[in-house]
Amino acid sequence: MPIHLPYTHDVVIAGAGPVGLFLACELRLAGVSVVVLEQAADPRSPLKGLPFGMRGLSAPTLEALDRRDLLNAVEAAQRSNPSAGAAKVGAHWMQTPHRPAGHFAGIQFFHEQVDTACWPYRLPSPAGVNLAVDMRSLETVLAERATAMGAEIRRSSRVEGFEQSDEGVSVQAGGERLHAQWLVGCDGGRSIVRKAGGFAFVGSDPEFTGYSVEAELADPDALAPGRTYTATGMYTYARPGVIAMVDFDGGAAHRTQPLALDHVQAVLRRVSGVDVTLTTLKLAATWTDRAFQATEYRRARVLLAGDAAHIHSPLGGQGLNLGLGDAMNLGWKLAATIRGEAPVALLDSYATERHPEGARILDWSRAQVALMRPTPSTRALANIIRDLVATSDGATYFAEKVWNVSLRYDLGADHPLVGRSVPDFAFSEGPRTRVRLRGGRALLLDFTSGAPLQSVAHRWQERMAYVADEPENRLGLSAVLVRPDGVVAWVSETAGDDEGLLQSALRWIGEP
Repeated sequence: MPIHLPYTHDVVIAGAGPVGLFLACELRLAGVSVVVLEQAADPRSPLKGLPFGMRGLSAPTLEALDRRDLLNAVEAAQRSNPSAGAAKVGAHWMQTPHRPAGHFAGIQFFHEQVDTACWPYRLPSPAGVNLAVDMRSLETVLAERATAMGAEIRRSSRVEGFEQSDEGVSVQAGGERLHAQWLVGCDGGRSIVRKAGGFAFVGSDPEFTGYSVEAELADPDALAPGRTYTATGMYTYARPGVIAMVDFDGGAAHRTQPLALDHVQAVLRRVSGVDVTLTTLKLAATWTDRAFQATEYRRARVLLAGDAAHIHSPLGGQGLNLGLGDAMNLGWKLAATIRGEAPVALLDSYATERHPEGARILDWSRAQVALMRPTPSTRALANIIRDLVATSDGATYFAEKVWNVSLRYDLGADHPLVGRSVPDFAFSEGPRTRVRLRGGRALLLDFTSGAPLQSVAHRWQERMAYVADEPENRLGLSAVLVRPDGVVAWVSETAGDDEGLLQSALRWIGEP
């Protein structure tokens, strides 16, 4: 049915997790009105705090947060968390003299092994390449920023259904109906928006049930600390009672019954092979390696982002990064469409760019599961991978994938920097590139102050900031066009050339 004007909001976002909140920040940065609907009354959850809420942020996520002046606040929230240090000490990989940089199916690699010279277009940046944060701190920072920017967050407000037409979307939630131009589902793996919107969700069924457990043990020394592979699965133990384990049961125990002490103890005994006794069960939750992805990220005026668009096991900590990347990619494009500054083709590029990245992460997750199966052949293969990771080339390869420094969108250009994150150029005058992106506008970096680029910048002055300055290291470039999300859309290596290619690349920004 037609959606009757006036709209109550430009965008309704379902879900006030990190993805929905970050997307709200991006939309408000562009002046778009947004309301975030969250079915939970209280944003706090034991699973969002430490130790189970710890997540690793990769390079694109850290750059995105830094480019929006959020990274310092996230780091400050971590430092103020009284249990953050204890959680890090308890992690099994911290029991080494090396500086951990990540892992693949539990096989560690370390910073001193990684050859960063393999990435010539990455300049040193305060953002770094990885950071451990807890979900509670991250959500708190994002919620505070979204609210300060004028986003409305409604808790205890569950999306119950919606109707859409060519004009907009009518959303039923919390006993009222909201009218918006767009609806974005950021409401998790069991997304109501995805199901009601008729999005196909395809993938692979689980092989195991994973458990996150905090308990008291009769003998805390009964289990070996760290990660242990057994004939039936795998467990990780940090004294005195933090346990993560996987039981290769095809996901049979996930969300089928309340997690009682007897059940968790039986699974732990089976997986560990130790006759361990639990005296108290403080916290327990299950998860699986089910890996599914929506076949499309947009249906008319409804879009998906985060776990609503793709789910997989939490192995390797890629899910949060994948979702925040969705939000950074979608936010400015949706805002430009709403403001009439870009054609729908720009919004279509959201799925074109992010769907392949989601598929890659799902396969990365599946590969880790394959390396964890409790079979002799898998154990043999894991030993070979362990030997490869111990080499500089191997560690560099896995760092590139885990840190996601190789992320590149296909923008139809041959230059290796196009489609990648812009280097954090330091200039002789004025702030670095990452600081110049905090306003949410595109950048035209002119290292030679050429007249043709000044003319382009003048025509686009409402949409793009022009920077004519000499960087400390120009990386052989004379000019760079940067999208609002920090992705390079065009480069020139010779002063004044390729103006025709620049005009073509401007389609990634919108219209002047």
